[in-house]
Amino acid sequence: MARYTGSLWKKSRRYGISLTGTGKELDKRPYAPGQHGANQRRKLSEYGLQLQEKQKLRFMYGLNERQFRTLFDKAGKMKGVHGENFMILLESRLDNLVYRLGLARTRRQARQLVNHGHVTVDGSRVDIPSYLVKPGQTISLREKSRNLDIVKEAIEVNNFVPEYLTFNADNLEGTYNRLPERSELPSEITEQLIVEFYSR
Repeated sequence: MARYTGSLWKKSRRYGISLTGTGKELDKRPYAPGQHGANQRRKLSEYGLQLQEKQKLRFMYGLNERQFRTLFDKAGKMKGVHGENFMILLESRLDNLVYRLGLARTRRQARQLVNHGHVTVDGSRVDIPSYLVKPGQTISLREKSRNLDIVKEAIEVNNFVPEYLTFNADNLEGTYNRLPERSELPSEITEQLIVEFYSR
């Protein structure tokens, strides 16, 4: 199954959370899409809740099902809580960290920056969005890419960088200091439901 490239605004309204991180999707119409969206009163089964939680997280980070499941299995082999490890691995992806540093306004935009070879890790160009960054590594933009309009716009509107990252706005360079704690990750996700979904 290919990666979803449709409207994230519709998906945000369907699941009731902002998947792009901007919050604009739910300002105007904070109800499900479709003709009867405002009047829907669906009671979800236990399976439905688990599936919804999985889809929320999958669309939030922009992964296809196979990538998502592979990362989930990898998290299961690590020490610690399975669900938390999974969230930390998702957060450690290069495209996500480019977004978190404020070099792109959305994860989709960050993914495109990485794909097009604008991003370097420890001085080496990396064009794989799923590249897992290790604590201590430095993420920056190539010299030629620092004057891109989308990067300038993103930096202007960004006013928050998580504590596990440090960002130097002068040379557009960020360092992944440590693995994030659960309290620093998306609070609207109940990762235990995703673990239950895959454990069926």
